[in-house]
Amino acid sequence: MSTTRRTHVVSIENLRMHCEVVGEGPPLVLLHGFTGVGADWAHVFDLEALAREYQLILPDLRGHGRSDNPSGTFSTGQCATDVLALVDALGIDRFRAMGMSLGANTLLHVGTRAPERVERMVLVSSTPYYPESARRIMAALTEESRTEAEWAELRAKHVRGDDQIRELWRHGRGFAGRFDDMGFTPPWLAQVKAPTLLVQGDRDPLYPVELTLELYRALPDARLWVVPDAGHVPIFLKHREAFARMSREFLGAA
Repeated sequence: MSTTRRTHVVSIENLRMHCEVVGEGPPLVLLHGFTGVGADWAHVFDLEALAREYQLILPDLRGHGRSDNPSGTFSTGQCATDVLALVDALGIDRFRAMGMSLGANTLLHVGTRAPERVERMVLVSSTPYYPESARRIMAALTEESRTEAEWAELRAKHVRGDDQIRELWRHGRGFAGRFDDMGFTPPWLAQVKAPTLLVQGDRDPLYPVELTLELYRALPDARLWVVPDAGHVPIFLKHREAFARMSREFLGAA
């Protein structure tokens, strides 16, 4: 099976969304976290090996990486609209999906808005709503608090320069005061048809594990993996191998 990498720039209304597509198998959409990019998944999986099983769809979400954001606004609901428009533009009807943090929250919108299109989902560090613990951290997201090493890492990912990075931090601070974007109730979550694997660190400073339990109880077909002594997005470094094995087994289940 070919693992040729193809680059797409898809126009969605006035947004130009950058996306890498690798492989030729069943479609698997991989959504990165806030201030991340699609290429971050290379720190989780051997993408060449994964692309021998799936057609990988690796977008840079609105305002991230090589995707622009001419609207100047940002929400997870917007990101879900973009993702559904992207798969439409790629000629994909049904797909499996995996998201971390922002990407996972985006998939909650996708899974409730278009339940018939998502075959299976893996949600890492997701939440039904923003708790006070997360809002305090979001309100403190300032560019002045970033170290030089963090600036260097962000500049390597976001090609439109420091103004793009500052705009992302501005959007991050804006989450602290929003109550209209993430507010998933049990009846709303009950619309999800896709079997869903929830992955959560038991020491996540943003989203307490109790909120993941709310998702677990509300989603019609959910599995839960609480990673002990782990924080937000526990899928890198020492957790990488275990997560890669478990998520691939879940995605490939009949």
